[in-house]
Amino acid sequence: MLQFVRSLLFNVAFYVTMIGYMLVGLSTFVLPRISGIRLLQSFSRAQDFLLRVLVGTKIELRGLEKIPEGPLIIASKHQSTWETFTICRIVDDPAIIMKRELTWIPLFGWLVWRFEMIKVHRGKKGSAIKSLVKGGKRVIADGRQVIIFPEGTRRPAGAPARYKIGANALYNNLSVTCVPVALNSGLYWPRRKFLRYPGTIIMQVLDPIPAGLKREEFNQVLQERIETATQLLMDEARERDGRVPFPFD
Repeated sequence: MLQFVRSLLFNVAFYVTMIGYMLVGLSTFVLPRISGIRLLQSFSRAQDFLLRVLVGTKIELRGLEKIPEGPLIIASKHQSTWETFTICRIVDDPAIIMKRELTWIPLFGWLVWRFEMIKVHRGKKGSAIKSLVKGGKRVIADGRQVIIFPEGTRRPAGAPARYKIGANALYNNLSVTCVPVALNSGLYWPRRKFLRYPGTIIMQVLDPIPAGLKREEFNQVLQERIETATQLLMDEARERDGRVPFPFD
């Protein structure tokens, strides 16, 4: 019962805070674009504050010193809503790969356009990859960092990996370093579930993958690094907090 109440308080506070930030974000339309990015990063910190105070969930970011300066690709595991915002503050000027349909949401969609994120129409694979690469090149040319979730959507903690071709297409066409990221957020903020759980969410930046690897080699290195590190983080969560993956289909 206590966990339900704490989760209820968090969910209400989270969405009220998000709406407040989005309303404030409208002011960034008359300001430089980077001001909107800083607002997004501020919301990420507010999210973590609410988790800590209302749920008892602490946040640990590891390996940030491994991220090179300048344009690059961040390829992250995706288990929950949490990292969608948190990953924006581990680099200076992020551009997230997003479904174009998200731009149709009032307020949120307007800000996606204002912040110049990379919008991809996922209906047709060929056109989606072309728009992905085109958007990636634009972002890299501006000195920004491209953020992609290689599995394309949130996957339950512990579910078999399902990597798609987007990260590979970016890596092979942008000729920049790719930084893999592992995490265990799905154990504490599971997708499509109401409850949030106390403990420690960890996001871990892994060793960068330099540009120039062949397609097959890059695929193997990226998936092995992310999946191996993610499993270790989940093992750590089980030993420390008693958290184990939920059953999944």
